[in-house]
Order: sequence, then C-alpha cells, then structure tokens
Amino acid sequence: MAKRSSGLRFQSTAGIPSKTVPVGKRQRVQIERLSHDGRGIAFLGEATWFVINALPGEEVEARVLSARAKVVDARAERWFSTHPDRQTPACSHADRCGGCTVQHVSAAQQLQLKQQVLAEQLQRAGLEPEFWAAPLSSPTWAYRRRARLAVRWDHQAQQMRLGFRAAASQEIVSIQECPVLVQELQALIKPLQELVSSLERPKALGHLELFSGNEPALLLRLTAPLGDEDQKRWQNFAQAHRAQLWIQTQAEPSLVYATQPLSYALPQWNLQLNCRPCDFVQVNAWVNEAMINQALDWLALDTGAVVLDLFCGLGNFSLPFARQGATVLGIEGVAPMVEQASKNAAHNKLASVCFQQADLNNPDELTRLLAIQQPRAVLLDPPREGAYAVVSQFKRLHVPQILYVSCNPSTLARDAVQLQQAGYCLKRAGVLDMFPQTAHVEAMALFERAD
Repeated sequence: MAKRSSGLRFQSTAGIPSKTVPVGKRQRVQIERLSHDGRGIAFLGEATWFVINALPGEEVEARVLSARAKVVDARAERWFSTHPDRQTPACSHADRCGGCTVQHVSAAQQLQLKQQVLAEQLQRAGLEPEFWAAPLSSPTWAYRRRARLAVRWDHQAQQMRLGFRAAASQEIVSIQECPVLVQELQALIKPLQELVSSLERPKALGHLELFSGNEPALLLRLTAPLGDEDQKRWQNFAQAHRAQLWIQTQAEPSLVYATQPLSYALPQWNLQLNCRPCDFVQVNAWVNEAMINQALDWLALDTGAVVLDLFCGLGNFSLPFARQGATVLGIEGVAPMVEQASKNAAHNKLASVCFQQADLNNPDELTRLLAIQQPRAVLLDPPREGAYAVVSQFKRLHVPQILYVSCNPSTLARDAVQLQQAGYCLKRAGVLDMFPQTAHVEAMALFERAD
C-alpha cells in the first residue's frame, strides 16, 4: 500500500487563468450547496465559485484565491448570514492554512458529507450496496500520527518558514500549532520553528516529515548536504526530544540517531510492525485498527483460508489476518517495504504469511500469483489511482470475495463497475473517516461473486 494520501491539502481547480477575476478580489456571493470536497458552491454570472469556509444558505464576502476560465476558487472572510450549525474552527491557522478546510462543519455533518460523496460516486456508476455500514470514526482532534511540513526560505524576511501551504497557493503558512497532530508531534512544532531559524544552511532543507510510532521520528528531505554544525544541531535536537533522526537526499533514507527500531503497534493482535518514517503507514491509528476489524468481520475467514493481499505495504492487513488464522500472500511493488514486511512476519513469529514484490500494473502478474494458490478472498488497498489493471483480470478468475479499501471514491466506483461486469455484487460499503476536519474520503467495499 505504498501510497500518499495527505488529507491536509486543498488543490486549486485546473484550467486557463481568468483575466476577468483577479486574485485578491472580494465578492459577495450566495452559497447554494456544498461540493464533494466541502467547499461552498455559488454561481455568479457564468462563473462557478468554490468557496472555502462557507456553508449552504450563507451569504458571504469571498476573496479570490485563483481563477480558471469560468471557475473561481475563493475563501469566505466575512458573513452576512450564517448557517445555524456553523462552528468556530479550533485551529488558529484555519483562516490561511490549506489543510483542514472543514473545521467550520460539525463532526456529524462531516460524516454525512463523506457518506454522501461515497454514495453519489457509486450511484453515478449505477451501483448501490445491499448494506450500508456505519462510518468508522475516531477522535476528531489529536489523531494524526504523521505529517509533512513544508519549508521555504523567505527572501524578504530573510528567515525560514515552516508549516503547511496556503489554499490554492505555494505560500507557506508558518504554524505554531496543529491540533490534528497527536500530542507527541504537536509538542515538536515550536522547538522545530526555533531550530530551522538557527540553521547555517537553511536552503539545504527541502521539507520535513514527522512520524509518531513507538517514539517520534524526524525525516529531513535534503536538497543539498547539511553542514557539520547543522547536523550537530539536528542530532542534539533529536536527543533532547527523544526522537529518531533520519536524513534523505536522492537515495534511501539513512538513520542518524535512534535508541530503538522505529515501529507502530497493532495491540489487538499483539503485533509490532517495524518501519521507516518514509514508509506508508495509515495516519489515524484508531480508524486503522477499526478497519482491520471490519475487514475480518466482513470476510469471516475460516482458519487456514487463503487470502491474497494486494498493495500490502508493511503487512498492515496481512499480519492481523495471519494472526487470526488465515494463510496470506502479500504483494507489494516497493522492494524495501516487501523486505520489511517479511521481517515483520518473522519478528512476530507468523509462519502462515509471506510477501513478494510484483508490478500490479502488469495484468500477467495477477494471473501468475493466482496460479500459485487459489485464494478464498482478495484484499485490495491501492493508491489513489485505484486498481483498474488488477480488477480487469477478475472476469476470468473465480475468487469468492474481494474486499476493496479505497482512498479515492471515484476510482473505487470506476473499478466497481469492472467487478460488476466480472460477475460480482456489491454487498457492503462504508466510509472510513481517516482524516477528520478534512473533506478527504476513504471507504471500504465488499464484493462477492453472484454465482
């Protein structure tokens, strides 16, 4: 599952820059409804406005962030009327940061919006599950155990900026807090601001990644080598904050300082998964465990049942499935993750699971894998691009169940059509609220052969 799904960044609408709606212009608009990503939609002349921080029925003054032909991206900055359920954002940077763009929406409404997005995507594809599962959710704050912080040298201010990018912009919003981060990472924000301001070669730092596992970890993505003094500063920082320090240039990341191997736990299954801060790990530990439980419940595997886990990453599903008695073959395209997944299986004393590297965009690979052993179920956890090359092969295969974990409802719906044409019925579907305070939607769907 080597994918990136930040959930923290709003992307502007693509197209030809508008000459009639300048960036920075303020315009009074009436919000008609919400878009799939939680922005308010307004219509003005021939243009459609997508307005951050606006709710249906509100009349707002919106400032233009970008404009493309007949599409305008904007942010509400003044309200003439408000929705009765509007809430005040908890983050002090909410008015500028491009990250958690639906903080003004209640938690219940956020879930409703995400369910609506998933249902609409499936309905457009002519699909409706036989059973809708309740959304899997978590604490709405202090849930995020990994983040990527942008850094940039501000020539005008002659200082480093560290934070997240502004909406529809390359500008970096310097942050002093990030309430969605777990407490262990929140505590590092202010000290990191001080550290990057003291560097002798600040332009060597491309960006910074944070991960909270059995201990916090920092990964420095570099555009040039660190000077000796700057490397000492980073190592002293790591030691002072009991954090691991990793550095990456063009090659694989290298460990500079640690007191123990980096890992995250799946305590329900007595599992410890070693990892690197650059490896894909689900950001929300609560929802991650809940979705593994739901996957096990939906598949209802007998002891010894054979499962093929595609896009398996470090073994996030494979290892709990094996612990529950299944025989699992995990397939991943990224070689270092396959190697680590195999080590994780050995470390956790699981002999009924093995891992292989394969290019799952190659249709012949699936045929080869299924020839090894006919599975009782296939689990798919692809990146945002989906698994079209894989699901297109199921027409000539006879796997009883397919469990699809998706970080993009539109590609899930596209791939679900292929599965339907291959003779599968959509039995269950539900939202995985991996990213509260954002409009990002993840989902799980269960398909079973009609025959």
